[in-house]
Amino acid sequence: MQPVNRIFLIVLDSLGVGEAPDAADFGDAGSDTLASVCASACCAVPNLRKLGLFNIDGVSCRPAAAEPQGSFARLTESSKGKDTTIGHWELAGLLSPRPLPTYPHGFPPEVIQAFEKATGKKTLCNRPYSGTEVIRDYGEEQLRTGALIVYSSADSVFQIAAHESIVPVEELYGYCRAARALLRGEHGVGRVIARPFAGEWPFVRTPRRHDFSLEPPSETMLDRLKAAGLDVLAVGKIHDIFAGRGDTEHVFTAGNTEGIGKTLALTKRPFRGLCFVNLVDFDMLYGHRNDPDGYARALSEFDSALPALLGGLGEGDALMITADHGCDPATPSTDHSREYTPWLIAGPAARSGVNLGTLPTFADVSATVLDAFGLPPLAGTSRAAALFR
Repeated sequence: MQPVNRIFLIVLDSLGVGEAPDAADFGDAGSDTLASVCASACCAVPNLRKLGLFNIDGVSCRPAAAEPQGSFARLTESSKGKDTTIGHWELAGLLSPRPLPTYPHGFPPEVIQAFEKATGKKTLCNRPYSGTEVIRDYGEEQLRTGALIVYSSADSVFQIAAHESIVPVEELYGYCRAARALLRGEHGVGRVIARPFAGEWPFVRTPRRHDFSLEPPSETMLDRLKAAGLDVLAVGKIHDIFAGRGDTEHVFTAGNTEGIGKTLALTKRPFRGLCFVNLVDFDMLYGHRNDPDGYARALSEFDSALPALLGGLGEGDALMITADHGCDPATPSTDHSREYTPWLIAGPAARSGVNLGTLPTFADVSATVLDAFGLPPLAGTSRAAALFR
């Protein structure tokens, strides 16, 4: 195997490729995010097809490529969860044998009372809610009273929404930090999320969302790469997901278009190590809002950028594309779905046409990345010998 110089690992947030074996345990039997998106007339993904997306085990929603230009696998989540934090942690070699806490009936009184005491603010809602619907239903009361809208979802999250004219964004971030300090141990949710909104009823969410994540409980791929003196560039919400730990440089983005643009720019920059990217719009704007056509247009936008992304790779570079969970936009649920995820590998350093089949854990991604840079795995099995030239 030749030395690897750079790996660009892009997470298409929520692009599942069919129900996992235990999907029914999560209420997700029949979910297939990719199939639902490909059913839309707005879905044009010729470049993903060339790389082997439709050659993956169990993927039959579009014709497979006769001679795929990439290698491919189907990944099984072994951690107990289907949320962003647990999915990314597993991709980075950290397995979660227990799910993070969720609050289908809202947060218990002791949590809300401690939060109100810490912030000096009253709260509204305290129920699971859609992010767009909660500001529609509680936004005017928030404007009138100054209380903070606190709500949960099917994910392990504590979300705080406030109008930017009443609670400036930095102040809202301060309230989120106070919540993060409180939510440990039994109530250690994966993320505290700032959800600022603006305008007049029915209001709109602004792009100044910020996630305050639970710190990973042990070493991750990012930590190991950084400790070895390699570059770890985080694009999008990767910095937040890992609580700011393990990256050497990070850039936030306002959505997929900016995330793709920032990644393209980084292909032109010399570094040695990992560029870890999250493209959040698939999940946030389309999966959760049951919008297959919007999801399809976003996937088509990414597909159209693939030639430039691959063209920006030099000798010793590789591109990896995967996902962290599903979020089928065609099912009645608006929540994440327990699904297999894709893993595509391409670029000058990678072999083409290798079918790794169905793999037992997302952690094989981290084991492969670490092995490519001569480092031992944290979890999973390295596939570097099969994938790299």
